[in-house]
Amino acid sequence: MTDSVLEVADKLWRGEASIADHHPFSFGGGLVEIGDGTAFVPSFANVSAFSTDDGLVLVDTGSLLLARQVHEALRGWSAARLDTAVYSHGHIDHVFGVPVFEEEASTNGWQPPRVVAHEALPHRFDRYILTAGYNSVINQRQFKLPNLRWPTQYRYPDETYRDRHDIDVGGRRFELHHARGETDDHTWTWIPESRVLCCGDLFIWASPNAGNPQKVQRYPAEWAVALREMADLEPEVLLPGHGFPVVGPQRVRQALTETAEMLESLHTQTLELMNQGARLDEIIHTVRAPAHLLERPYLQPIYDEPEFVVRNIWRLYGGWYDGNPATLKPAPEAELATELAALAGGPARLADRALELAAAGDLRLAGHLAELAAQAAPDDAGVHAARAQVFGQRAVEEASTMSKGVFSWTESESREKAGG
Repeated sequence: MTDSVLEVADKLWRGEASIADHHPFSFGGGLVEIGDGTAFVPSFANVSAFSTDDGLVLVDTGSLLLARQVHEALRGWSAARLDTAVYSHGHIDHVFGVPVFEEEASTNGWQPPRVVAHEALPHRFDRYILTAGYNSVINQRQFKLPNLRWPTQYRYPDETYRDRHDIDVGGRRFELHHARGETDDHTWTWIPESRVLCCGDLFIWASPNAGNPQKVQRYPAEWAVALREMADLEPEVLLPGHGFPVVGPQRVRQALTETAEMLESLHTQTLELMNQGARLDEIIHTVRAPAHLLERPYLQPIYDEPEFVVRNIWRLYGGWYDGNPATLKPAPEAELATELAALAGGPARLADRALELAAAGDLRLAGHLAELAAQAAPDDAGVHAARAQVFGQRAVEEASTMSKGVFSWTESESREKAGG
């Protein structure tokens, strides 16, 4: 018999199940009811539902591919019309369910639902339309989905707010709070009557996604502040944007405050070194997340990584210059690679040394040499075979979705150029 969502959550917390076997960005199980009038639909991005006398309120609505599946799950729980949908933020896995409910409302002659979000969210949708090609490429790479096409049509909110916005629907109160964290448009929602907190992606059963190397700026310090503000409300149930519900006031407080502690530690360490004049290279190889926090089942680096958070903190405060004068106005990468390959005895020598280093376990250095060899000899099948082997090994040995995605994509590029 398959464990329910709440049973899996409890086993994960107790260490009786591995988060690697229940990745927070997987599709999850079926709808689970959490107290009277509250339901949780686990999906690639979760949906939380609340029944009221005037209809349903949703916090997040599902992704483009799974919106109808989410709708079907909710309809097995309640036949009430959707009154209000709150977007926790504008990432596309959270905002594509409303049109399904609008179709239903039109068919049934119901008043259409309203959508509420932070005032920065429409600007995100505008940017997504402007950069649809770029977002297609980086998300194909990150999630290993070569056929992914970034959408260019969005359901914009009907109502926006700046700092705090309370809404009352059918006798239930929903308090919306803005926080800059993973995004600049994040909303966390507090339902005081039932002591339920919907935090969006401010907690995701993984090391905070505060450093994604292919996405825009994140805000670790403000993120930590929001986590502590949420903890101070003493929630009894935490419904996250990804992963599993956290039930019980002590567990919720621990999850929120320890996530804040991790972000605060990375932020403090990075700023201390920046203020001492350290280069980015020194900082990313010095700063470490507290070891006891990385052992928590809900803070393991299986999606993003603390090292990437450090880079994002540098970018937030220090810009793009990394402290190395050679990279301020660099030579073209292919020219540098060709020069170094000539000094080493040719691209093949670089590739051979990359394989030696990879075999010895020095994958970071092996990656540099394999990439230099490919830049110097972009049409050499043997060089690309070595590059594919090095980055394929890196993908296998990494834990995070971010690193696995980039390294697997690189491996595939070179496998194709090496003749498969």
